[in-house]
Amino acid sequence: MTPAYSETSTSQFVDVSVEGAPYRIHYNDIGSGERAVVMLHGSGPGATGWANFNRNIDPFVAAGYRVLLINCPGWGQSDPVVCTGSRSELNAGAVKGVLDALGIEKADLVGNSMGGHSAVAFALANPARVGKLVLMGGGTGGPSLYAPMPTEGIKLLQGLYRDPTIEKLKAMMNVFVYDASALTEAQMQMRLDNMRSRLDHLENFVKSLAANPRQFPDQNARLHEISAPTLIVWGRDDRFVPMDVGLRLLAGIPNSQLHVFARCGHWAQWEHADVFNEMVLNFLNR
Repeated sequence: MTPAYSETSTSQFVDVSVEGAPYRIHYNDIGSGERAVVMLHGSGPGATGWANFNRNIDPFVAAGYRVLLINCPGWGQSDPVVCTGSRSELNAGAVKGVLDALGIEKADLVGNSMGGHSAVAFALANPARVGKLVLMGGGTGGPSLYAPMPTEGIKLLQGLYRDPTIEKLKAMMNVFVYDASALTEAQMQMRLDNMRSRLDHLENFVKSLAANPRQFPDQNARLHEISAPTLIVWGRDDRFVPMDVGLRLLAGIPNSQLHVFARCGHWAQWEHADVFNEMVLNFLNR
């Protein structure tokens, strides 16, 4: 599906304050619906809101939503940062700053991987400002009971941050999605160019890991505080964040449900876009 809106034409910037520090945050603002849905990207090198969710924008706008793709500090065109504390809470603060600046009191949040962590942190800090949550491949930290930690995918991701080559990008993407043959050479090169255009982001991510290896805290003890209806979506074949993490979210969040895609890796909203879009819109509109 080709988005009806371009990344450039929907590009916006806003200055926010997070934990007392100023950040210039980049976001894409698409659609004019009264109900806002915030889509939060993952932590892969070169990730952006547009790169993560370009297969999901049109259906949500057509359904009457205002779609906000917020690039967290350290990604895309947003300001760089060395994060020595909780990346989840830093990102949640940036989201709050953007919503405050736009005068949006309440929004639905859709988060993939790190975006899931960011969405959970936002919901815990601002419960009255969350409509519904959709979490894919992330939302809480802690070790998997079944997979060696760090996982295969996370090792490849961290290696790519340290040495951004096309070979290492292809190795990571080969386990990132279930069927890497769907990824074109042009997509790979675009992602590599995006990474290399902001080497400061890559270097700062490595510095952040050195300062604090646990960038995404284990929130299991607080999941029961989340009152928002929550849809948890996982790939059965996720080699970055194993499926038992999704089961912990399901057990911890009182008003939650879980959908598992077969033949799916870490990128459910991209790998199964049509079914994902229909399912999430049905969930949000109930």
